[in-house]
Amino acid sequence: MSLVVKNLKKKYGEKTVVEDLSFTLDKPGVYALLGTNGAGKTTSIRMILGMLAKDGGEVLWKGQPLDAMKINVGYLAEERGLYPKYSLMDQLYYFANLKGVSKEVAKERIKYWAKRLEVEEYLYPAQVKGKRAEKPKLADQLSKGNQQKIQFMAALISDPELLILDEPLSGLDPVNTDLFKGIIHEEVSKGKYLIMSSHQMEVIEEFCEDITILNRGKAVLQGNLNEIKKSYGRVNMFVKCDNDFDDLIKKHGMTVKTDTPDGKQLKVEGDEQAQRFLKDLIDNNKSVVKFELREPSLHEIFIEKAGASHEEAAKEGGQNE
Repeated sequence: MSLVVKNLKKKYGEKTVVEDLSFTLDKPGVYALLGTNGAGKTTSIRMILGMLAKDGGEVLWKGQPLDAMKINVGYLAEERGLYPKYSLMDQLYYFANLKGVSKEVAKERIKYWAKRLEVEEYLYPAQVKGKRAEKPKLADQLSKGNQQKIQFMAALISDPELLILDEPLSGLDPVNTDLFKGIIHEEVSKGKYLIMSSHQMEVIEEFCEDITILNRGKAVLQGNLNEIKKSYGRVNMFVKCDNDFDDLIKKHGMTVKTDTPDGKQLKVEGDEQAQRFLKDLIDNNKSVVKFELREPSLHEIFIEKAGASHEEAAKEGGQNE
């Protein structure tokens, strides 16, 4: 079982918004599609789902063209899509029916997910003796975060084999962020296939083994995240001392990337330079509080790859004016 995306293309007039996107999700887990705003992530997702016509390429699931009407796919869109004036329960039954889930099964799944996502009070209004029963809530009576929970329920209600999440944690508070993350981990543990798009790099690092970074419709970096990090080497060094050590930074010819009250992040050539610097700190009686040598984070890699492309675009825009 696998998802294969081959040479996906999309143009609007003369503008290419997705150019030859290819990747494979050949085992259960989470694949990340990353990029700046307008990079082509959502357009790619919509083409994968068949919601948007593609100008080239193909999307295969288990070796056959992916048809979201025939394959059990769950989708949480970045733009939330509940009907504001209809009851939440009616909408969940409707979405379940679209996926071929019987009303009896849907009833049990709604009950489960309502409790898991902590939205029971909106779907099952309390009965107070002597008072008229409250009506079930409408979508526009809920906060954005709770609407997001209901939409997540709609994506999960068919128990999908393939789950596509476009900015699933956007706008959530820390408590609900952890709630969503726990559910995503559970879906992975069940052997599900997931595609996730997010601007939160730490979330991608938590979930995803393989990534594609898109910029201006093109894949500018692609592959296994751990291998990508290893290819950079351990070139980031964080140092905190109780006393000043700027003289030693200058002596070793290193570049300060960030300087905060909590310490300095330095760019180094590798382990040997870092070890020489640490020895010099100790020999010069610098009181070392923290010393860390690490590979670049996904955030730093993303800024390098996507930021460079943005600068090129800005230059081209200036030349064309």
